[in-house]
Amino acid sequence: MRIAIVFLWVLHLAALIGIAIGYEDFFLPKSPFTIMYLLFFLIFFFKIDSRNKLLLFIAFMSVGIGVEWIGVHTGSLFGDYYYGKNFGPKLDGIPLLIGVNWAILTFTTHVIAKSIFKSPIAIIATGATLMVGFDYFLEQICDFTGFWHFEGGAGWFNYLCWFLIAAALHAVSFQFKLRGNKLISYHLYGVQLFFAISLWIIITI
Repeated sequence: MRIAIVFLWVLHLAALIGIAIGYEDFFLPKSPFTIMYLLFFLIFFFKIDSRNKLLLFIAFMSVGIGVEWIGVHTGSLFGDYYYGKNFGPKLDGIPLLIGVNWAILTFTTHVIAKSIFKSPIAIIATGATLMVGFDYFLEQICDFTGFWHFEGGAGWFNYLCWFLIAAALHAVSFQFKLRGNKLISYHLYGVQLFFAISLWIIITI
């Protein structure tokens, strides 16, 4: 597990260094492979080792794809935006891996929130806040990375919808007593947050 954690951080650090010295055209199109590594990392080390966890993951992945479809095709949830070329294969304009991203974020932030609080409301609110916080930093780099493009930027309603949807997913997670490896959850969430913040700094200096 230690080797896998080290590789997780090395993978993101290498991409940051490569982008910083001008090789973004090499690293950014490979983002889907990084997301797949995050998925395998979650499966084997978090772990997804029960029928309930698998069903929850599939459900959250489906919800993620569903709300993104509504968002892209109606503009009613997150604003006017569309997906770029660096988030992997798309179905009707929606990258399949965005659902994986929603599920990974929900699983990891739920375990992190449960490691801090015992109250259901505090766990749900904290998990949703962690997800919205990560989304905020992603929004700062989404155009540069070619992940997605907002018409006029992400507004406050985008973050409100994110919070409400995330809170609903965390409420379901709490109801089903979702558990997982706390250390892995911190690393999975932390490395993505670190990458987003660091890249934002790199592209703005």
